Formats: sequence, structure tokens, C-alpha cells
Amino acid sequence: MSVKIRLQRHGKKGKPYYWIVAADSRSKRDGKYLEKLGFYNPNTNPATIEIDMEKSIEWLKNGAQPTKTARNILSYKGIMLKHHLLGGVAKGAFTEEEAEKRFNAWLEEKTKKVEDKKEKLSKEDEERKAKALENEKLANEARIKAQNEAPAPAEEEAPAEEDSAKEEAPAEEEAPAKEEAPDEEEAPAEEEAPAEEEAPAEEDSAKEE
Repeated sequence: MSVKIRLQRHGKKGKPYYWIVAADSRSKRDGKYLEKLGFYNPNTNPATIEIDMEKSIEWLKNGAQPTKTARNILSYKGIMLKHHLLGGVAKGAFTEEEAEKRFNAWLEEKTKKVEDKKEKLSKEDEERKAKALENEKLANEARIKAQNEAPAPAEEEAPAEEDSAKEEAPAEEEAPAKEEAPDEEEAPAEEEAPAEEEAPAEEDSAKEE
């Protein structure tokens, strides 16, 4: 029976996590498995990986073939390296103590890299929060300044008083009613004076005498 070490998907849509399992290569990806070796959660940063090293190495010794993704995970955790070192011990290339020394040196360096990455991510997160807080502070100060510079509501009512004053002013314009004075223009009636022109009649009578 051909055995593969592969990932088996679990979790919700959009946020999956995976079991690392040893399974018959003929079974479906998310079907039955022979043994669960650990889990892999890519939703965290860095990704969370928990795996049983001894069981994984045992399956590798028995010929299990990891898929590409599973191999990357095993390499990340040092399982592929330790399996290789144990193979060297079995062949007599070096002692078990030397193999353990090499593995511990790699593990120490790997752990330092992981811790440095975590520290960097934590620092970036703190800087992002500080920047967001500073932006919020500036926005609040700008809003308060705008409120202080805005004109007082009482002053805005003044134009209403001016409008009412203007509306009352037309009452004084009724003065033109005094234009009835033209009644005095009847004076032209005195033009009847031309009646005096009858005097020539006396002149006629004088001539007749």
C-alpha cells in the first residue's frame, strides 16, 4: 500500500485549517486517513504548525511520500532534516551525537528567525495602532477647531430683524396721498376777466354822439 503524508481540509469557507495526515494514496483528499500527525493553520501570522516529529519520521522511514505542501511543512519544522541525518547515522556517515548536534544548531537558528519575525510583526502592529491613534487625534482637533471658528447662531438671526424693518418701511411711502393738492389748479376760472373787453361798446356810443 502506497502511503502519502498530506493535508486534509477543515474549517469554514474562507478560513480553512488543515490536518496533517498519513493516508492511503488511493483515498480521497478529505476521506479516511491512517493516522493524524498534526495540524496547520494558515490564518495566523506566522502560520501555526503543530506536528508529531517522531511519528512523522517513522512514516517517512516506512516509505510514506509527502505531497509538495506537506514536504514544505515538514522541512519548516525540521522533520525532513532530522530524517536525513538519521539516514546518515544508519549508513555510518556520522554518529548519532553529531546528528543531534547538527539538528540542534539548525533548530536554534530556525527558532531565532521565527522569534525575529514575530517581534517584527508585533512592532509593525504597534506602529500601525499608534499611527491610527495619531490620525484620530488630529481629526478630533480639526473638528474642534472648525466648531470654534463657526459663527455664533445668535448673530445669524440679525438679518431677520433687518428684513422685518424693511417690510415695515413701505408704510411710510403712503405719503404720496398728499398729491390731492392739485384741487388748487381750479384757479384758472379767474380767466373770465376778458369780459372787460366790452368797453369798446362805450367807445361806439361816444362816436355816435
